[in-house]
Order: sequence, then structure tokens, then C-alpha cells
Amino acid sequence: MFKRVALAIGLASLLAVGVAAADDRAWVARSNENATLLQGVLAKYSPESASQLGIDGHDEEITDLSRDPYEAQKADFGRVAAEYRRRAATEADPKVRQDLEILIGATEDNLSSNELQHRYFYPFIDVTGLVYGITQLMLDPRIPPARQQTVLVRLQKYAGLAKGTTPITELARARFVERVQAEPALLGPYKGEVEQSLNDFPTLLAGIKDLLAHSKLKGWQPVYAKLERQLTDYDAWIRSDVLAKARTDHRLPAPVYADNLHQYGVDITPEELIAKALTSFAEIRNQMNITAGQIAKERGLPDPDYRAVIRKLKEEQIPADKVMPLYRERLAAIEDAVRQHHIVSLPSRAASIRLASPAENAQQPAPHMSPPRLIGNTGEYGEFVLTTGMPPDASGKQLRFDDFSHQAATWTLTSHEARPGHELQFAKMIEAGVSTARAVFAFNSVNVEGWALYAEAEMQPYEPLDGQLFALQARAQRAARAFLDPMVNLGQIEPEDVKSFLMTEVGLSEGMATQEMQRYVFRAPGQATSYFYGYQRLMETRQAAQLALRGNFDRQAFNDFVLAQGLLPPRLLRKAVMDEFVPAHRPH
Repeated sequence: MFKRVALAIGLASLLAVGVAAADDRAWVARSNENATLLQGVLAKYSPESASQLGIDGHDEEITDLSRDPYEAQKADFGRVAAEYRRRAATEADPKVRQDLEILIGATEDNLSSNELQHRYFYPFIDVTGLVYGITQLMLDPRIPPARQQTVLVRLQKYAGLAKGTTPITELARARFVERVQAEPALLGPYKGEVEQSLNDFPTLLAGIKDLLAHSKLKGWQPVYAKLERQLTDYDAWIRSDVLAKARTDHRLPAPVYADNLHQYGVDITPEELIAKALTSFAEIRNQMNITAGQIAKERGLPDPDYRAVIRKLKEEQIPADKVMPLYRERLAAIEDAVRQHHIVSLPSRAASIRLASPAENAQQPAPHMSPPRLIGNTGEYGEFVLTTGMPPDASGKQLRFDDFSHQAATWTLTSHEARPGHELQFAKMIEAGVSTARAVFAFNSVNVEGWALYAEAEMQPYEPLDGQLFALQARAQRAARAFLDPMVNLGQIEPEDVKSFLMTEVGLSEGMATQEMQRYVFRAPGQATSYFYGYQRLMETRQAAQLALRGNFDRQAFNDFVLAQGLLPPRLLRKAVMDEFVPAHRPH
């Protein structure tokens, strides 16, 4: 359901919409008026997503699972697509027309993705994860207190305590059983995904209670108690019924995996991606060995191999109470380098960094950016969330990360998640005022993650040698993702071999390698390829601009221009650079 928007929200990589410059307000306002049609369909079928985006008037509504929404959604999407095509045929403003094409593409992509999900899979919903996510969303400190109060209304509806409502656990179970009975040949969820859902259940349930207990809400206890019983029963049903119908083959049907790549912005075949990434990984590994050799010589280490040097540097773990101060210190040093070397324009306000809660570690194990609302933003900004590990498994074993809590790793992770990476991208978009079409419905992970990896590369020359080694390690990890993700989904490598490769050849901890493997297999198949591919496409565009401008190329002006374009896919971003940026910077 609303795959493009859901992917964007789930990966926490979308940008907020702010106030446009005076000369842009007219066309942005007209474009945003067009976007309200698609926003209306989103709010109708997923009001929770509408709330997260910032669309007013839906904070007390919940998704209607009383019937299968597929046919109704199909009709509504079709109606909106037809109207957008009608408007595009007569639109004279090229920017508004381009945004209409973006909206048409987003509508058609959702139609095709919904059709594939309906054709192949039973509709399995991790209800505990859903309820935790909504509770966290609505109790976020960045949400105004008046809006936070509405979470109790939603929880009452989820629990079936509001008049005319049925518990969401009963409805989710009914929709699953309905499709099983009607089309028994459909595929169930992957067994590993179901097992992880069962494993995460206690942590997420405790996370819901913890969020409510630390809120200023009154009278939440009876609602939570009801939900706790319902979610516990639902968890038992997953264990007894869903797990039995789960598929043991992790591979997605080929059309589904191809659609995933398309949704994330990858416009080449998996085979082309694998070939590019294998070559790049080998080249990065050579650079890692050169840098590791310099570090070994400088520090008197006996083994100059990059694997051994990475292991040695990881021993420099930061005491828990020093982690956040050190990351803030790194951020200040990075910002100084950005200003000194004129890399990109920075906001005057400080960036936000915080540690993840145990429930956040379970829901999204990798460090990430938590986005602000994307529509009607009045100054809220994103925050860099530093995760520390995965919840204990069934045996009680906990896979903690040592990948981000040592001295050398702090440079490149801060560059990626904070500045000049994701957090800056959020901030610049708020300041520039980008149309809803470009900030929400144009979403592609290739743009967002490509920029963040590009930001790492921009900062690498100004970091100490150990920081440079881990910048290269991060780039090698992204190249590895771009061949391991398609290979595991094409059946060319097994999930456990993926994990082993990442631990031995990239140098990841077991916890980090485990969540990486899960990302490729069931958390977000295809998404991990977007970092490498986005970085390559952005570098291609930059080199084309440099070739055209030679000595007139201005790095800071280029980077500012890229951020001001919103989330355009690579093809449209390249066109904007060559048609607008390059002519504007040629000497007259």
C-alpha cells in the first residue's frame, strides 16, 4: 500500500517541505495543489502515513482493514492518474508539468506494486510493529502536544474500544485467512521474517508501554492493557498459524524484486549492478590496503592487511558516557572543514544526534535519520539516531555493534547521517521550499542515499588516516551491498554466506552483518543497492558538469544546487544540472 511513500517513511530518508523563495512560490503553490489529489488517496487508505507526512485532519483515523482494499485502491489510483494526465496535457509551466509527470509516475508505480503484492503474497501484517511505530510517531517530542494527545484515540480504535471498531488484530487475521482460503497457492511471508517478528515482539511491546509511561498522557493504562492481551494473542497466532505457512525460500519472485529496485530508483538490471559493484569493491579494497599499510607503519602494527588493521582500530571502543560527546565533537570538526574548504552551505542551527532506544534498535537496527513531518513543516528538523545493537534472540544472545562506537568510525558515520549528509539534506530542503511532488512523491533512495555516500567522500580527504580507512570501509560495504543484495535475491549466494562475507571481507561485527543480511533478504530487499548506485550516478553528473565548466566549476555552488532540486531521480537531476547549473556558471 502506497509503496513509494511507505518506503520513504520507513527508511527515514525523506525531506521536509518549507517556504519557497519569492520567485518560486507561485509555481510551487500550483504544484502542491495538484499533489493534494494523491495526498487524499493516501489519507483515505493509510491515514497513519498521512499523519507522518504532516497532512492535517487525520491524526485520529486508522487504516480500515474491515475489507480487502485492493480493488477500491486500484480504482482511486486510476482516477487520480487520469486526472493528472489531463492536467499535464494543458500545463504551460515546465516545472509544474514536470511535477505532474512525477505525480503520474508515483501513482502508476503504486498501482503496479500493489498489483504485484496482491498477485503473489498473503497480506501478513506485523501488528505489534505497526502499533509501536504509530505510538513512537505520535509521541515524538517534535510533535506538538495537542497532536500527541490523539495517539490515545488511535490506540482505542486499534484495541476495538471505540464505538463501531473491531480490534486490529482480529481484522489483520481475518484478511490473512480470507486470502489463504480464496487463493491457497499464494506465497506466505519468508520464515526468517516471521521468526524475527516473533523475536522482536517482547521488545516492541515493552517499547509501546515505555513510550506511554514517559508521555504526559493520562488514562493510557486500560487501553494499553487491552492491547497487550490482543497483541500477545496475535503473536501466538503468528507462531501457530502464520509460521506454518511461511515460505522457506528467501527469494522474491523476479517481478517483485525488479519492482523493488525500480521503486528505490535503480534503473539498471541486477546483472549490470552486480558487475559494476564487483569491480568497484576490488578497487576500494586495494585503496583500503594502501591506507591500512600507512596506519600500520605509523602505529607499529605487525600486520598491514586492512582486515587486521580494522580489527585493531575497533579495539579503541569509546566508554558509553563518552559516545555522544565524541560524536558532537566530530560534528563540529566536520562543520569546520566544510566551511574552510567551501564544500556546501551550512545552516546556522545545530544538528540533532541521539542514542536509540531498545525498541528502536529492534525496529530499525542500523543507524538512521528520523525524519520530521514532510508537509506543513514549521521548523521541525530531522535527527541522527545512533543504534547500538539488535535485541536478544530466542537463546538470549545479544548481537551488539562495535562498528560505530570506536574512535575512527565516528568521522564517516557523522558525515553520512548528520552533516553534510542526510540531516543537511533535510535542512536545506526546508530552507529552500521544495514542492510536495519533489519532496515526497519523487522519493527515490538512489538520490537520498547517493547524496549521503557522496557526502562521506567529500569529507574523506579532511579526516585523519584512521577515519579515512573507515570511510573506505563504508564505501566497500556499499559496493558489497550492490552485489550481495541482488545475488541473494537471484539465488546466487545463501544468506549465511552473505553474513560471513561481510564479517570477514568488510570487517563488520556479527550484529551489523546480521542486520545487513536481513535487510537484503526481508527487511528491504533491493534498498541496499541504492547507496552505491546513487553515488555513482551523482559522481557521473558532477564529472559531466566539471568537464563542461573546467576552471569555472564551483564545488560549493554545485552541491548547493543539487540539494535545492529535491529528490529528483538521477536522470532528471542530470538534466537540471546540465540545462540550468552549467549554463548559469559559464563565463558570459
